[in-house]
Amino acid sequence: MIRHLLVLLPLLWATGLTAQSDSIRSLDPRLSDYDYPYPTEMYTFSSQFQELEMAYMDEAPTGEANGRTIVLLHGKNFNGAYWGETMTFLLEEGYRVIVPDQIGFGKSSKPARYQFTFQQLAHNTRALLTSLEVDRAIILGHSMGGMLATRFALMYPEATDRLILVNPIGLEDWKLKVPYQTVEDWYRGEMQKDYTSIKEYMRESYYAGNWYPRYDPPVELLAGWTRHPDYQQVAWNAAVTYDMIFTQPVVYEFGELRVPTVLIIGTRDRTALGKNLVSEEVAATMGRYDVLGQEVADRIPDAELIELANIGHLPQLEAFGLFDKALRQALQE
Repeated sequence: MIRHLLVLLPLLWATGLTAQSDSIRSLDPRLSDYDYPYPTEMYTFSSQFQELEMAYMDEAPTGEANGRTIVLLHGKNFNGAYWGETMTFLLEEGYRVIVPDQIGFGKSSKPARYQFTFQQLAHNTRALLTSLEVDRAIILGHSMGGMLATRFALMYPEATDRLILVNPIGLEDWKLKVPYQTVEDWYRGEMQKDYTSIKEYMRESYYAGNWYPRYDPPVELLAGWTRHPDYQQVAWNAAVTYDMIFTQPVVYEFGELRVPTVLIIGTRDRTALGKNLVSEEVAATMGRYDVLGQEVADRIPDAELIELANIGHLPQLEAFGLFDKALRQALQE
């Protein structure tokens, strides 16, 4: 009986995945019929000889205003929508909260040609803030957004009130261990994705094999894109931004930061670009956030490290009850 049950469990799990994936609706590249937790606006600007649109949320505090603004920068597999609960918390704490979708992500433009660099994205973000008459803000970045936030703080220290890095990628230089992948390689990988592969990657990489319904929205969004006839636009932008991440490390410049910096690190995280392209022995040495957090904090002048034990890559989704306390601590002057 036990043997039969063990045989049936994978089948039942796979059947459940199929049933759930069948309910995923197609989403166009600009997510025109996908609602964010707060209203979105568009910042239209010219960049690299083309007109582009950068989507963003900009909300006034719901609690007693403290006069401070915080900018939340999303990760590679995400967009501004996943910051919903964090936004609500910060608004209640009295902050003005601005959440952009970078070019190539979320509701923003997906250009067919664009030279993606962290410097360009930081410049775009600064231009958005200037258009909103924000001269200085707290810059918080998660995952790839941590690399962008670091670049922003390096380029615009006068505009950075405080830098907060939440499980940022780029704490190590992966190209020292991982074979180079062309943009075409990244693109082919993106075009092969579907609901099942996206969910399985997140389940294993972010949540240690666990899954709860609150983890569903980012998967359903990415999977919805794969079902649209114009998905190649999204896949191409994803490919060139993978190349940006892989070839433009910020790890060598952490010592140059001159703004108050806090790292919030879920120590179970093992996220690293290209782990699937190296041996198991090499992969085991990559993405060791339990080690990297302290190493990077030691390089940044007067940095503070807040570790969340046994939490993975997305503390704001996995354990908000811990994350909000860490964030409140990180915001203390």
